[in-house]
Amino acid sequence: MLKIDNVCYTYKNADRQVLKSVNADFVGGRIHSVVGPSGSGKTTLLSIMAGLDKPTTGAVLLNGSSLSNMDLDQYRRERIAIIFQAFQLLPQLSAIENVCMPMHMNGLEKRQAEGRARWLLESVGIDSSKHRRYPANLSGGEQQRVAIARSLSTGAKVILADEPTGNLDVANGDAVISILRKLAHQDGYCVIVVTHNMEIAETSDVVYRMSDGVLTQVG
Repeated sequence: MLKIDNVCYTYKNADRQVLKSVNADFVGGRIHSVVGPSGSGKTTLLSIMAGLDKPTTGAVLLNGSSLSNMDLDQYRRERIAIIFQAFQLLPQLSAIENVCMPMHMNGLEKRQAEGRARWLLESVGIDSSKHRRYPANLSGGEQQRVAIARSLSTGAKVILADEPTGNLDVANGDAVISILRKLAHQDGYCVIVVTHNMEIAETSDVVYRMSDGVLTQVG
């Protein structure tokens, strides 16, 4: 579903090449991990896949169409979902309001959005008693589950997860990975996890290693 085709990236006004002829295929029904040390280029690759930055050369293609020919704001709203390490929930909105927000932005009317949000929250283990709680009144694991529900709310089938367990304890981290695995294996999502956590990589279907801007499939 998401293809990286000979992507290179060089910082503007700098000589260092951050990504060097990167090629990869990410498909539905699988969890893919991209692992590597800090400074290896993982974050830059994530930013390019998310349409937040553009490659110096090469292309990113979603279902055969290049991002260079797309409205990137619309791409991020409708075609791809991002899960952040720091949750990125809006503190002034309740759990259900956070999940509804992307649907409201895409024009879904309030009743439909709230119904879908309730279903999504319950599907990731947030019961109805917590739907009206604000992020500050939820545990870290619950906040990440809300963030996953929000990422699913638009119907995007490609999920980019940036260190999704980085701020969680082992039990909550395992629960989050279990949710992502179910989304891939049972619901056909294309899940891409950028992580330092080798335990996540060991349970992934496809593993890429990033080293000094070079991406290699290792599993």
